[in-house]
Amino acid sequence: MTRYHPALVALHWLIAVMILMGLFFGKAVLVSMDNADPTKAEGLGGHMTIGIIVGVLLVVRLIVRIASEKPPHAATGNARLDRIGAATHWVLYALVALMVLSGLGTAFAGDLFPIVFGGSGDPIPETLTDLAPRIAHGLVSNLLIVLLLLHVAAALYHQFVLRDGLFRRIWFGKRKVQD
Repeated sequence: MTRYHPALVALHWLIAVMILMGLFFGKAVLVSMDNADPTKAEGLGGHMTIGIIVGVLLVVRLIVRIASEKPPHAATGNARLDRIGAATHWVLYALVALMVLSGLGTAFAGDLFPIVFGGSGDPIPETLTDLAPRIAHGLVSNLLIVLLLLHVAAALYHQFVLRDGLFRRIWFGKRKVQD
């Protein structure tokens, strides 16, 4: 097999875009808004919705990944880098899952669901930064950003330095069996 299942390809890119959106809105937009700002609840609602959808899609992706045929792990010619590359994918999954879980934990601990989705009219709590799940959410987001940058750098290394066509594996196209 030279390419991943089309469902995995679609899920990879959809989840990637949604993660980038969630990170951008969380790190660049929501963090700079005062909790008393009435538009923050709307922004938070979008951020939370993205997170919940990413969580559902991650579960679907893991099921499809386990159930489908996939190409062998990419090789760099360096056994250590190859092991790091394989492990990195599972660490990415774990960090995304931790982002979703810590986001849900923050929402429950801060009683955000009725405020954001239920129209309770209650204000967002003055601060959420002292909540353990929120602290974890911030820490995991930083780790996720670093790992995503490394993931992209590795993909670019494969594509432009090794020129091994790695990018084709996670893009749409005919799946053929290797000789």
